[in-house]
Amino acid sequence: MTRAWILPMSLMACGVLVAVPETRDGSPLVAVGLCLVFVVLAWLYSPLAFPRSIGAAEAQRRSAADGMPVVYWRAGCTYCMRLRIRLGRNAGRLHWVDIRRDPAGAAEVRAANGGDETVPTVVVAGRPHVNPDPAWVRGQLPPSA
Repeated sequence: MTRAWILPMSLMACGVLVAVPETRDGSPLVAVGLCLVFVVLAWLYSPLAFPRSIGAAEAQRRSAADGMPVVYWRAGCTYCMRLRIRLGRNAGRLHWVDIRRDPAGAAEVRAANGGDETVPTVVVAGRPHVNPDPAWVRGQLPPSA
């Protein structure tokens, strides 16, 4: 759990360290701008930028019921963030499993990737796809009702 927050908290600390000298030099607007940039970066690299994670077993059960893909991801992963951002509002329709929080999810990813925890791993119809193109993933979504 705490590993997922190391990078975002480090970014916040860097933002403060960069903004304090700007404030002392008489540039409060620059300091606020820098702080905002670091806050946005921290949010993007945090688990908050992703839809709520569920366990691997629950994700598989829901996927079998509704046909939506399961995405195994990890906070701080640039490729996971790329997938999440490029999916836009459709990201909330998928079932997201944070492999840092769910050991069963990490085991699923290792089984699909020859022992490696390569993410994002997207499972569509029981078949894993490692770091797929976001447009392809969007094409795998059933039409919304």
